[in-house]
Amino acid sequence: QVPMVESGGGSVQTGGSLKLTCEPNRPIYNSNYMAWFRQAPGKAREAVAISSTLGGHKSYDSSVQGRFTMFEDTAKDTFYLQMTDLKAEDTAMYFCGFGRFFSRKIEDFNFWGQGTQVTVST
Repeated sequence: QVPMVESGGGSVQTGGSLKLTCEPNRPIYNSNYMAWFRQAPGKAREAVAISSTLGGHKSYDSSVQGRFTMFEDTAKDTFYLQMTDLKAEDTAMYFCGFGRFFSRKIEDFNFWGQGTQVTVST
């Protein structure tokens, strides 16, 4: 069983919206921060949104600032990424990662899910 499941991806047209969900299949320990990463074909995985697992301040990459919103249901340890005004360059596989520190570095996070594909067409 995969420890973490990302869902909610799909194919939309430019300007469309999607809501991604990151839901654990087991309790999350020793992870103070949660981040949404994405990886486009041929490109490195990059962080687009980061937050404490307890909620509070969110940090967004400039490429998604104002269009993406992350939020959480702390009682369920479930995390969401609401994406609006999607652009073709948002096309990627999206993953949720968990780490102990605030970071944008992939090596500082654990990835337990298989990702969810977002495809934006013009």
